[in-house]
Amino acid sequence: MFGHEWIGTAHVPDGVEMRLMQRGDEFTILLARNELMSTRASASEEALATMTHARLGSRSAQQWLIGGYGMGYTLRAALACLDSAGSIAVAEIVPEIIKWARGPMHALTAGCLDDRRVMLVDDDVAVLIEAAHEAYDAILLDVDNGPDGLTRLANDGLYSRDGLLSTMVALCSGGILAVWSAYPDVAFANRLASVGFAVEEVIVREGANGAGADHLIWFARKP
Repeated sequence: MFGHEWIGTAHVPDGVEMRLMQRGDEFTILLARNELMSTRASASEEALATMTHARLGSRSAQQWLIGGYGMGYTLRAALACLDSAGSIAVAEIVPEIIKWARGPMHALTAGCLDDRRVMLVDDDVAVLIEAAHEAYDAILLDVDNGPDGLTRLANDGLYSRDGLLSTMVALCSGGILAVWSAYPDVAFANRLASVGFAVEEVIVREGANGAGADHLIWFARKP
């Protein structure tokens, strides 16, 4: 990337290489040669949290699970929504992502990882889902660019019928699975409905004030 400095490398377990690039105050994480996320655009990642909260309502002490820390936009937005009795488990399988958050991107991180409502888990989000029974009001997934295993093939299981059934069990009654994607996927939307979720598909822009490319979020509510 022109004008960017390569400042960090990470390897997704059983997956691909990530690189952290910096230009001034701007950071970008590349997956191979493709841009996975950037500080230039964060509105859709924030919407993953704010729109989930809007659909759940204002009930107190909500328990959330976020799959993938990324650059923390979803986590920071979630913390701004939840009350002091709420809690958020964040599953991040790539240790370097958290090192970058506490290191070169500490100003952006703004202490969100040290919020007492946050439990950081160095493990696959699928492990937490499979271990849970009616534990979460919301499960937010942003671990790939859509509902397929981009960063690691094992992530395909999250979006499979069996994976969605496990998520259904992990959610409380009325709970929501929210999945971020850079592109539409009719087969995935149909799969969500086939396991019993009430599915809403929302298009959101990647940038503030309606700028940038269209992204998509599925909100799947458990009966």
